[in-house]
Amino acid sequence: MLKIYNSLTREKQDFVPITPGSVRMYVCGMTVYDYCHLGHARVLVVFDMVQRWLRASGLQLCYVRNITDIDDKIIKRAQANQESIGELTNRFIRYMDEDAAALGVEKPDHEPRATEYIPQMLELIRRLEQNGLAYHAAAGDVNFPVRKFPGYGKLSGKSIDDLRAGERVDVDAGKDDPLDFVLWKQAKADEPFWASPWGNGRPGWHIECSAMSSDLLGEHFDIHGGGQDLQFPHHENEIAQSEGAHRCQFVNVWMHNGFVRVDDEKMSKSLGNFFTIREILKKYDPEVLRFFILRAHYRSPLNYSDSHLDDARQALSRLYTALKAQSPAIAAVDWSELHALRFQQAMNDDFNTPEACAVLFDLAAAVNRSKSPALASQLHGLAGLLGLLQRDPQVFLQATPVAAGELSGDDIETRIAERATAKKNKDYAAADRIRSELLAGGIVLEDGPTGTGWRRA
Repeated sequence: MLKIYNSLTREKQDFVPITPGSVRMYVCGMTVYDYCHLGHARVLVVFDMVQRWLRASGLQLCYVRNITDIDDKIIKRAQANQESIGELTNRFIRYMDEDAAALGVEKPDHEPRATEYIPQMLELIRRLEQNGLAYHAAAGDVNFPVRKFPGYGKLSGKSIDDLRAGERVDVDAGKDDPLDFVLWKQAKADEPFWASPWGNGRPGWHIECSAMSSDLLGEHFDIHGGGQDLQFPHHENEIAQSEGAHRCQFVNVWMHNGFVRVDDEKMSKSLGNFFTIREILKKYDPEVLRFFILRAHYRSPLNYSDSHLDDARQALSRLYTALKAQSPAIAAVDWSELHALRFQQAMNDDFNTPEACAVLFDLAAAVNRSKSPALASQLHGLAGLLGLLQRDPQVFLQATPVAAGELSGDDIETRIAERATAKKNKDYAAADRIRSELLAGGIVLEDGPTGTGWRRA
């Protein structure tokens, strides 16, 4: 049985869907005002892995990942660029889709945009007001009174007296308590707004996800995911809003992926170690980045460095080399086979992808020893459940990295042609020298009956 670590209960527990055979999952997506960074890449890849395994386990999944297309940062960026909010957000949604596709991330079943769900947000606020969990402040905003919700703090595990207002919560004199958070913001000059019973304004950040998830998945659903940075205040506030409005449990299982670090330091623009997905993909194949993310357990910190990406590239090359040697026939996974059983056991233990990847390497070693097409097919099929090893091995092994000093495909083909000419002229010393020089540059030549192929070491 699948076990998942539940951030709410702080333990691994058997996953039992609310509706047998069916799963409803919501993941907090991107706020689209800039390029996606490495932290976004981790969220995208981790929950893509989760949805793939749930489906592979025979469960019917409805997967929702939202887009925040209205908030303070979006408004400020659009104003600075002298463009409309729609122009800004549509452009970065397109860039986000391109980055996700490069990383092999499948589209969710639903990808709602916050601005499309304003009526649902207003209805949710109205219900909170009826239940005594919303007040219209003199300054014009509608706020949620945190101390009136008895369960506040149960996700973060903090005492309400120890909690502080979150990064995106405006603390001002218009609140009854500094911890209260905004549900509806009064319109300001030169900002977009929608009509509401409390005056023109726009939604607070937290209410967006509560409205979109309940509309698409119901008031009570199975899994809610996101980055660890969202656990407080965003997810804590979602629970308060949703359970305060609907008077029932909001989510059964809360999943949070760990933080990203760069050379053992927190990734931040101020430290100068902030990387967008696009910057990384200028140096590394996108499948290498995906593999690097999945080699770490989703709940552990992910430490990014060039050396770790280089190691991931070499490791992934070993897997592709095993496939290239056997050219496996594409077939369904044989779940009775030993490696498949180990893989399944690992994935059912809170999506233990490091152990699942270890199984792939054991399987690759078995392929190399046995030369078995059946085992090669198993390797291809199991890796595919992680979104890996689905390309032509030769294409990956010849993929051109942009690391300084590395030869391009055209350079290599030119040297191979020079070597062929040298051999034709019986200048075997020159041919051997070219082979040695290429090998020193990380290029392995493979002579065969149809000519000379190559791969990166």
